[in-house]
Amino acid sequence: MHISISLTSGEPIYLQIREQVKNHILSGQLQEGASLPSIRSLAQHLKISVITTKRAYEELEQEGFVISVAGKGTYVSGTSKEKLREWKYREIEGELKQCVEKGKAIGLSRQELEQLVVIFYGEEKEI
Repeated sequence: MHISISLTSGEPIYLQIREQVKNHILSGQLQEGASLPSIRSLAQHLKISVITTKRAYEELEQEGFVISVAGKGTYVSGTSKEKLREWKYREIEGELKQCVEKGKAIGLSRQELEQLVVIFYGEEKEI
């Protein structure tokens, strides 16, 4: 598992870690039962505070993506594909809402926005 952080992005480091681990799980790079690096080793590798990595792992656990076993480590949980899909769906929903708001702000019609979606899906019909 590769995790990289940016100290200049403005996004908190624990959120960067959390999102990258989620993306590894959602993409299938991390399968159910896979072991995550220990909190200490990840902190050392990234040259950050143990508290930061601990917070990222705790949030991942609260969301059901990982489970921590005392004395053993942190593992990818058996989160159902449906739960992962729902999480991604909500994320897309929020991003789409922002796109619609931006489109309205510049006077984009609903049809123009729909046409963009069709183009990006690669389903443009020939006229």
